[in-house]
Amino acid sequence: MSFQLVLFGGTGDLAWRKILPALFQAYRHQTLPKDGRIIGVARDKMSDADFRSLIGERLQNVEGEKRPQSAEFAEFAKQLFYQHCDLNESSDYEALRLKLSEHPAQLCVMYLATAPHLFTTICEHLAASGLNTESTRIVLEKPLGQNLKSNREINATVRNFFSERQIFRIDHYLGKPSVQNLFALRFGNSLFEPLWRRDTISSIQITLSEQIGIGTRGPFYEQTGALRDMIQNHALQLLCAIAMEPPINAHADAIRDEKLKVLRSLKPWTPQSLRADIVRGQYSAGLVAGAPVKAYSEEAGVAPNSKTETFVALKTEVNNWRWAGVPFYLRTGKRMAEQDARIVINFRPTPHPIFQTPTGSANQLVIHLQPKDGMALHLFAQGQAVTSFTTAPSSTNKTGPGPIGPLLSPVQLDLDFDKRFGTDRVGAYERLLLDAIGGRLNLFVRSDEQEAAWSWVEPILQDWENEDSPLYAYPSGTWGPSQSKVMIANSGHHWDED
Repeated sequence: MSFQLVLFGGTGDLAWRKILPALFQAYRHQTLPKDGRIIGVARDKMSDADFRSLIGERLQNVEGEKRPQSAEFAEFAKQLFYQHCDLNESSDYEALRLKLSEHPAQLCVMYLATAPHLFTTICEHLAASGLNTESTRIVLEKPLGQNLKSNREINATVRNFFSERQIFRIDHYLGKPSVQNLFALRFGNSLFEPLWRRDTISSIQITLSEQIGIGTRGPFYEQTGALRDMIQNHALQLLCAIAMEPPINAHADAIRDEKLKVLRSLKPWTPQSLRADIVRGQYSAGLVAGAPVKAYSEEAGVAPNSKTETFVALKTEVNNWRWAGVPFYLRTGKRMAEQDARIVINFRPTPHPIFQTPTGSANQLVIHLQPKDGMALHLFAQGQAVTSFTTAPSSTNKTGPGPIGPLLSPVQLDLDFDKRFGTDRVGAYERLLLDAIGGRLNLFVRSDEQEAAWSWVEPILQDWENEDSPLYAYPSGTWGPSQSKVMIANSGHHWDED
């Protein structure tokens, strides 16, 4: 299949850290159609050869096994081209149209790896230049807007020029192999579905923690913060994958219909819950992996008195028949104790214990997203020969106090997907880019999903505009403000931390 992928922001951070390495891996895996061109678009003035040289140098900074060898990059580079473009200049889009017409293709994918406020400008110019044909697909990076109003405005403008089936709103967490296995776990096995409900599950946690700070993205992060950057999209999409009902089939709209129902079922915020069930924080100086790091307020591009959050922890519920009363805890942060993304399903204790188990323990399913990719089922077993038992209740008191069996020990069934399937697996961006080229919308987000997510997040953003809303400092290299532990403890639970 012939294709052309136009990468707006082609010399930017996202392009060389994520998108171009993913395209190279697809080339290496022989899944990237050979009859295709990748055209970087940016304001820099350079030739095709200059662009290839620049990308070749930058790809030497990716992690070891994904780093290209000289010979294979030379072959991949034959698919790389460049076009200078001032995104506000109509004549530059005409030059882009001419470059695309040099090698007509079956389809053209426009990937907008730019700031969201440029999305409408780019789409308007693409349409004016006749580049919004039926064979065009457009990929939009998150966050799509700053709030519900701006999200609706962007979506409305894009839909003026492209149909919904042409719009691919990307959330790279949905492309992670571990998230794909979450769907397989739920809907490809009969074992868990009878347990996947309020009767057997006591609480669910989603943790997305990073050890890194904001790096060179100070100006971007000042306008975004952890709530917009991680909760509104990644965390809520994971929550949907956990809480959704089984779709009628594996088609894109069947899956997205069920996710939308979850988003619309999220417990609405009240003035009381906005204070009791949300903790926001900002990292201060500290130690990460033994090395000293500076505070967020000292980072380049950050205001010294910044109120931007780098940590959010919250509690919510899904108000439907399956999940009524089960708390969902979401947590994300930068400069945390570990690089860790996991989903923890906490099951209820046995209704009538006849064995002794460690205090406060119950079965648990942990789904690891990164850096480990796999899942572990935590159980209890008898590890040693029984030498003594608790005295059984008398025949006249058969309901005696407490368990009478031996003490059980925790064990776990651990599945490491990298060991089972190999380390050379398809990464998130690689999968999603190939899906965009192939026209598969299953792992992309529909506009009504986004609006429902923004509608739920909006009261939090509005509350934080109030100067009375607390922002807690936490030392870098920790698990965030202590107030987040208090918040979850108030409901009788605790964060799962190694």
